[in-house]
Amino acid sequence: MGGSAVVVGGGIGGLTAAIGLRLVGWEVTVVERARTLDDAGAGISLHANGLRALDALGVGAAVRAAARPQYTGGTRTPDGRLLARMDGAALERELGTPIMGIPRAALHRLLREALPAESLAVGAEVTSVDRSDASRVRVTAGDARLDADLVVAADGIGSRLRSQLFPDHPGPAYSGSTVLRGITDSPVDPGSDFELTWGPGAEFGHIAFADGRAEWHAVLNAPAGVRHPDPLAELHRRFGGWHDPIPALLAATRPDAVLHHDVNELLVPLPSYAVGRVALLGDAAHAMTPNLGQGACQALEDAVTLAAALSTGPTVEAALGRYDAERRPRSQSVARAARQAGRMGQRLSRPAAVALRDAALRLAPSRVTVRTILRHADWTPPRLG
Repeated sequence: MGGSAVVVGGGIGGLTAAIGLRLVGWEVTVVERARTLDDAGAGISLHANGLRALDALGVGAAVRAAARPQYTGGTRTPDGRLLARMDGAALERELGTPIMGIPRAALHRLLREALPAESLAVGAEVTSVDRSDASRVRVTAGDARLDADLVVAADGIGSRLRSQLFPDHPGPAYSGSTVLRGITDSPVDPGSDFELTWGPGAEFGHIAFADGRAEWHAVLNAPAGVRHPDPLAELHRRFGGWHDPIPALLAATRPDAVLHHDVNELLVPLPSYAVGRVALLGDAAHAMTPNLGQGACQALEDAVTLAAALSTGPTVEAALGRYDAERRPRSQSVARAARQAGRMGQRLSRPAAVALRDAALRLAPSRVTVRTILRHADWTPPRLG
């Protein structure tokens, strides 16, 4: 089965959905509302499931070549005491690959390069989807009207299309945490490939990149909407007394390179990822907290599963029913696990609870951490075609 598809959103999920659909014979137009693709964002860790999805889409080798494997690191207290060691080699033995760290901008560029330039329409915001004709879907983007056999809503956590399809759904909810992040302006030596540090109601982490720079993020319990006149100065105040290399990472970052976003999630799960000839994908379908590093990986799984379903389904509606049945239980389970991980990790603020968590981490053997990652990362993509 083939046809024409409009993918709404040019992020990781939308681009990979387009790549997958093209691989199974569909004509695809990706509509992205941003007029300039500045690839905003910091860094991303790709687990084995995400990398396997990229392999299935034919872009895994290029992504690996631009990424840095995460073999060393772990979880620490603010004074630098090790709570748990990350065993990247053990993950590689179990899954065939370690976790890989890559700048989001580099990943976006590689995904766009796998698509024809003419398939990407930028500066066009989709305002409505008309499903009155059961055999076609009409997408309105500015002054343009696009008729398609399939629409993929990959328009992010604030998805306008999700709101149209499920008007009674409450939409995204604030998780209670806000995140500031950035990438160092020049190469640094953070001492490990990946690390998290947990304090009361706060987390600081880093990802080392192949070019020598590093991404860092700081997560804080805070009311929604709180912003700082000088975010970097606030981070120096809040984390300046934490262990090395945290002060050095902040010092190597330009003040104008700091991004600040509240962490929102779909607390109320959607009842379906498909309505007629429209499929929801990525954050539009299952936005989750970042505590397991699985948000992008789940979008990559979505993309491959959607393409596989549409390559063999007798009708679009039947294929989307299969996609929903395969993706909704797994992705919503991962979202629940991510929420729980946050509650037991960065979100803890009471001293007694923090001390109990830290003691449990110190006593747990490293294989427990490996098993936790395996629970979500050991996924095999379906065959395309």
